[in-house]
Amino acid sequence: MNASRQPTTDRPSITRRQLLQSSMATGAGLTILPSGVLAGPNAPSNKLNVALIGTGGRARAHFNCVKNENVVALCDVNEHNLAKAAETFPDAKHYVDWRKCLEQKDINAVICSTTDHTHAFIANWALNRDMHVYCEKPLANTVEEARVVRANWLTKKDKLATQVGTQRHAHPNFDRVREMILDGAVGTLKHVHAWGNRELRRPGYLPPAGDPPAHLHYDLWIGPSPMHPYNPGYFGGCLAWNMYWDFGSGQIGDMGSHTMDLAWYGIDATLPTTAEAFGEEFNPEVTPVDMTATFEHPANDWRPPIKLTWYQGAHGNQAKKMDPYGNGHGALFVGDKGKLAAGFGNHKLMPLEEGGSLDHYTPRPESERIPHMGGFQQQWVNACKGDLKCACDFKYSGDAIEQMLLGLVAYQVGEKIEYDGKTGRVTNCDEANALLSREYRPGWVLDG
Repeated sequence: MNASRQPTTDRPSITRRQLLQSSMATGAGLTILPSGVLAGPNAPSNKLNVALIGTGGRARAHFNCVKNENVVALCDVNEHNLAKAAETFPDAKHYVDWRKCLEQKDINAVICSTTDHTHAFIANWALNRDMHVYCEKPLANTVEEARVVRANWLTKKDKLATQVGTQRHAHPNFDRVREMILDGAVGTLKHVHAWGNRELRRPGYLPPAGDPPAHLHYDLWIGPSPMHPYNPGYFGGCLAWNMYWDFGSGQIGDMGSHTMDLAWYGIDATLPTTAEAFGEEFNPEVTPVDMTATFEHPANDWRPPIKLTWYQGAHGNQAKKMDPYGNGHGALFVGDKGKLAAGFGNHKLMPLEEGGSLDHYTPRPESERIPHMGGFQQQWVNACKGDLKCACDFKYSGDAIEQMLLGLVAYQVGEKIEYDGKTGRVTNCDEANALLSREYRPGWVLDG
């Protein structure tokens, strides 16, 4: 029913009072605005016009959160994925090229679930068109990409909501860990360790294996990266391609993003001043499996300078021994009075020495706990329509991935680098500066 509809001569008119009474009786939760427009969470006037860029795999986890919005565009380089998504969203327009999709004028919100090497492009183009953005992790594939997207959003943060897909952040355990660090459970924070133990080893890019199928627009899948011959082994999920330098950042951008979020949330960091890393022998085609990277962070208003160390692969399997739970992905916060081990869903406070005391710490009462954020994707949907605030926005997540990508730069040059976060430049190694960005194929620009 439309309250602004004019009565006809062959139907009795409905008074405003009658319509209000009818709405109250049905419990519909509708409101009549002065203009006569129906309002409420699912009212046409309060729905997002969403583009789903990437519609297979991880993208399907977002279908439910936008089922009550207007999904007006579907984009995927795989036409089979498009057809499948159209079963859920039959009224949306179809695209295989996200650049053309983003020119559709009625879109005001984008969910990006593509390959890692296109994330920063899609996010930045969407911001340039004043669209809210939910981007799967990682936000960027180079330091420069992280800085460009973050800087763009910071100029528009008063009108656009952004969220990076580290959805484990919604677990209440993340809030409990943050509370304990802020409340002095480990005393004065000194060093944070975070690790991931996944080991997926590849020798190099895959060899040519025929032509891509007709339903796959392979050139668009390659996107801004250098061309590589088609091989079906690149397809079947992110673990088929994200370890190759031209397509991803390996565990840094994958589970590293999730695990670093657990540590990042508890330390209120921005950008490190130094980075150094070591690991397996450098492979110009494949990102490292085994690596350790250490960063120095300046003091903030509640803690002194700290070190943060990331371990992955076999190094992560050794680091997890610091955790009494043996979490394959976890963090350890070390202070001068205790240490706190945490996984995504558990945590344990321990004295520095066996048999030591934890009498210095009293947990905060439940009434003073950080409120639960609710659903992670839903927080973004609500923010687009409300206060624009998300837990893992492009500032928070942009800083975190910039740090992690600096770790890969330090690994490649094999020396400790000193970093000026204000200018985005390494101050002691020209070779490192050359690795902060990458060249793109003709026709592909980051700031379009």
